[in-house]
Amino acid sequence: MQAEELFSLPSSFPFEDIFSPTDRPWVWVAKIKDAFSSNSFYSNNDRAALPSGTVIEGDVFLDPTVKLGPNVVIQGPAYIGANVELRPGAFVRGNVIVGAGSVLGNSCEFKNCLLLENVQAPHFNYVGDSILGNRAHLAAGVICSNLRLDQADVPVKLRDGIESSGLKKLGALIGDDAEVGCNSVLNPGTIIGKRSLVYPSMAFGGYLEEDSIVAPQPQSPRIVKRR
Repeated sequence: MQAEELFSLPSSFPFEDIFSPTDRPWVWVAKIKDAFSSNSFYSNNDRAALPSGTVIEGDVFLDPTVKLGPNVVIQGPAYIGANVELRPGAFVRGNVIVGAGSVLGNSCEFKNCLLLENVQAPHFNYVGDSILGNRAHLAAGVICSNLRLDQADVPVKLRDGIESSGLKKLGALIGDDAEVGCNSVLNPGTIIGKRSLVYPSMAFGGYLEEDSIVAPQPQSPRIVKRR
């Protein structure tokens, strides 16, 4: 599997020299830190003009069109693109890249992750060591779990078998236009294909092909093609 099977790099994305479409998609997680070390970032914020309780620490780039709510905490390095909205209580915890038009919601936490353009993570989400594709949507309470209970390297399940990611921490790889329903937990190393849906209140792991829906069943999840 290559990253381009899940994600399309937006034309406005400033890191195309780091994130190759032919990479394994989980390799992008490991490259997030590299994106900051290979670019010059700076804090371009008027600290006196920040909303009440909002804190910005370290090397943070904020596009002038970013909308900041009160009590937002951003710890660098971080890149926040054009027309991004950070709602009250959002916590950006380092090595985070957010593409244009995205929403980081109230009481959500983001750590070592890449959000492409127009991503929606608006309510009580945790996104760690993960990639969210263009227009991906996490409904309220969705958690991207990123660490196995035994703390071993996270495997990834593909069409043709299981492969080691080589990463101790790996959350979810959610393709363009995919959606995850309220209060679902995505197990470490979960891959969600483009335009696929995970029903609410599920604990889902493994690989969901593009244009598919996974729904709860009394004994085991049921997967059907979306189209």
